[in-house]
Amino acid sequence: MAKLVIFTVVFITICSVGVSVDDKCAACNAVVEELESQLLKEKPRNHLDLRNRLNSKGQREGKVIDYRMSDLRVVDLLDGLCDRMQDYTLRKVESKNREWVKVESFDNLTNKQEAKAHANDISTYCGRLLEETEDELAEVIKNGSLKVGDARKVLCQTLSTHCSKSSETDSEDEDNDDDADEL
Repeated sequence: MAKLVIFTVVFITICSVGVSVDDKCAACNAVVEELESQLLKEKPRNHLDLRNRLNSKGQREGKVIDYRMSDLRVVDLLDGLCDRMQDYTLRKVESKNREWVKVESFDNLTNKQEAKAHANDISTYCGRLLEETEDELAEVIKNGSLKVGDARKVLCQTLSTHCSKSSETDSEDEDNDDDADEL
C-alpha cells in the first residue's frame, strides 16, 4: 500500500512539472521581456583589469577584458532572472487565450493563490529554460550579438525552439500589413 502511495505521488509530481506551463512560447516571450529589461537597465562599465601580478621588471602581468565580452556580464544579466519571474502571472486576454503579464502586487488580484501558482510555474520554467540554453546563451551574450529586440528570436526560436519561426514571421507580416494600411 505504501509503495502505491509513493508511486502515485511521484507520478503526479512528474506529470505536474512537465505540464506546468502550457504555452511555452508565451512563457519564453515573458522571460525574454524580463531579460530585455535587464539589457536596457545595463549601465556602461569599464574593462575588467585582471593584471594583478608584477613581473621581475615591475610590470603588471595579466589581461584586460572588455566587460561586454566577459563572464561577469553574463552573470549580471542572468543572475536573479528567474527570481524576477515570480512577479509574472497569467491574465485572460480573450475567452480562451492567456498571456503572461508582470504584476505590481498580488494583493490587487481576485485569485491570489492561482496567480502565485502561475508565478511559481513560470519561475520554474525559466530555470529549466536557462539550464537547457545556458552555455549557448552565454556565448551569444559574450559575442555581443544579444541585442534588445533580437533576444526573442535568439532565445525562443534559435536556442530553445519553443516558438516556431513561422509564428514570428506571421506576426511580422501582420505588422507590415498594418504599416501599409496607414499610408
